[in-house]
Amino acid sequence: MAVRVKKLALCLFFFQTLFLILFAVFVRYGKESDSLASPDDTEQNLKEYYSMFQDVHIMIFVGFGFLMTFLKRYGYSSVGLNFLIAAFVVQWATLMIGFYHGVPQHGYMEISVYTMLSADFAAAAILISFGAVLGKLSPIQLIFMAFIEIAIFQANEFIGRELLHAVDAGDSIFVHAFGAYFGLAVARVTFHTDIHKSNKEASVYNSDLFSMIGTIFLWICWPSFNAGALSGDDRHRAVINTYYAIAASCVMAFAISSLVSKKDKFNMVHIQNATLAGGVAVGTSADMMIQPWGAILIGMTAGIISVIGFTWITVSVYQC
Repeated sequence: MAVRVKKLALCLFFFQTLFLILFAVFVRYGKESDSLASPDDTEQNLKEYYSMFQDVHIMIFVGFGFLMTFLKRYGYSSVGLNFLIAAFVVQWATLMIGFYHGVPQHGYMEISVYTMLSADFAAAAILISFGAVLGKLSPIQLIFMAFIEIAIFQANEFIGRELLHAVDAGDSIFVHAFGAYFGLAVARVTFHTDIHKSNKEASVYNSDLFSMIGTIFLWICWPSFNAGALSGDDRHRAVINTYYAIAASCVMAFAISSLVSKKDKFNMVHIQNATLAGGVAVGTSADMMIQPWGAILIGMTAGIISVIGFTWITVSVYQC
């Protein structure tokens, strides 16, 4: 145990020193935060993005952290490692953003509140992957997974947005789908047959209660996640569409959960996750003119499919 802790400390010290050097070489203040910037430019940038950034930041460090506490044996690991990985990733993601936008053109990158918001979006992808390997990987393995995944994440996003011109306002494709599939791939690679004998993948009253705290924080802040990178009427529509979609998925998650669960009781796994499905489902089209009823329809469908997936598809995957 002592050797493992020392390896983790050396690993973190190495990467943090690397980030320090790379920031010193490649990162500069943007024009909005430069000492020569006009007060109007600075205030405008903060007003436009900082409130959204705060909400997304809460989602990353509080929402995802407590959502992962559903496993009875990994409460401390969920919150603690979520904190560590997110803090690690936002620095590495900032650099990777610069390596695709800024450094190739100017030899350096300029950062702003928008850059911090983008780094938080990247952190969300890694934390989604973290949920698929919770309890399977050591902290060192998680750090290396995050380091590699961010590089692939930024390359994937660059290809999708800049070369293929894909539309994904709320990052449902580039963050949620990518993070989920990457996590599943890592889980498959690290799979061992003894997992079927383990009783660790279970929850207790307290773990479910703490996980619901994370769910509620994510549910409340999700409109900011889908609308954070947008502006003008696109942002306004994204907030409205996400608000109603995630409300509809919440209602349907409770309804379908009571139907498929024993004794007509709610299944906490459904409530912790399917209630958020509407926010993910509407993300890609959140800025489009889908009308409020369209957002509600998307949310309802997502809530139903999510509960069905947890009830039957997950069981079938375990049996494979």
